[in-house]
Amino acid sequence: MEWWIVLIIAIVCAIVGGVLGFIITRKVIQKQLKDNPPINENQIRAMYRSMGRKPSEADIKKTMNAVKKGK
Repeated sequence: MEWWIVLIIAIVCAIVGGVLGFIITRKVIQKQLKDNPPINENQIRAMYRSMGRKPSEADIKKTMNAVKKGK
């Protein structure tokens, strides 16, 4: 077999593998986000209540901003 045929086959396999890897990774991440959605304000309110505090709106906004910055 000629060396350039092997090179073309290797390049095509790398491209196909990259595309398949991207598609599979995208599907897995979408499924994980669907099963475990990011934290929202209601969850933060519940967290404060479980600690025995009544959360103010400023506390909730501050916590939401901290969570967003952490990502």
